[in-house]
Amino acid sequence: MKKTIGLTLALAMTLMAGAAHAADKVTLQLKWVAQAQFAGYFVAKDKGFYEEAGLDVEIKPGGPDIAPEQVIAGGGADVIVNWMGGALSAREKGVGLVNIAQPYKKAGMQLVCPADGPIKTEADFKGHTLGVWFFGNEYPFYAWMNKLGLSTEGGPDGVTVLKQSFDVQPLIQKQADCISVMTYNEYWQLIDAGYKPEDLIVFNYSEMGNDLLEDGLYAMEDKLADPAFAEKMVKFVKASMKGWEYAIANPDEAASIVMDNGGQDENHQKRMMGEVAKLIGEPDAKLIPEAYERTAQALLDQKIITKQPEGAWTSAITDAM
Repeated sequence: MKKTIGLTLALAMTLMAGAAHAADKVTLQLKWVAQAQFAGYFVAKDKGFYEEAGLDVEIKPGGPDIAPEQVIAGGGADVIVNWMGGALSAREKGVGLVNIAQPYKKAGMQLVCPADGPIKTEADFKGHTLGVWFFGNEYPFYAWMNKLGLSTEGGPDGVTVLKQSFDVQPLIQKQADCISVMTYNEYWQLIDAGYKPEDLIVFNYSEMGNDLLEDGLYAMEDKLADPAFAEKMVKFVKASMKGWEYAIANPDEAASIVMDNGGQDENHQKRMMGEVAKLIGEPDAKLIPEAYERTAQALLDQKIITKQPEGAWTSAITDAM
């Protein structure tokens, strides 16, 4: 009997000790499918950086029918990757998103047009059809058109907006005079389709000063009020940036890890990793206030949001790393 009681107590103490050291669960919702755009998170999980931080991280891929802000609002994620245009719009509608870290310092969005087509400069846009993605990806484009004073309702003095598919077919099939691409993805799909760099006129949002913040990390304001959750986010962001640092230093291995997690075409992932590294720069995850102000003002100018956001970002998480 004493032996049985002793074993029971020992088992109970073991279970309690295990519970005390159980990894904190974190669910990350990505903005898009598994690709090197998110390599740092996959690397952090694969190399054990999250585990070392005491975290058990689930990475949920996105897709055309998945809105990260809706997922987190419904309790399906603790933290999401999202563009700030979509995040600020959702915040004004009542989804308490807060930017807790900004791994991407530059935007990767571009508009490309065939060099043998009718558009050579911004002055040529009038009367033509321009392709852009929606679901929150359209805000930088509309900010740019607003800056140029161009109507997006069509007609000879405006532009016609094509709701573009998430590929380059609208340009190949001549459905649009120009289409949206990312520096790290669809641009290279055009190259792989037979276009040469000299065959394309490229309008790069960052180079034009029209970039809005992309691929930030967002959590819910009410959850961040809990010190335990905030501490978990500090661990998560720190481990994630360790993953990004490793991915940038080891692009081929990072691409291989992405492939293991559902990525497609390893050569494309390697190339993407190199382009993504240019957008991240120094992997410190700190948001640049001026970039935030520019993004918010562009959304205000378009009336995507109607009032100056308050509390939409915090440096508390990155300051504590």
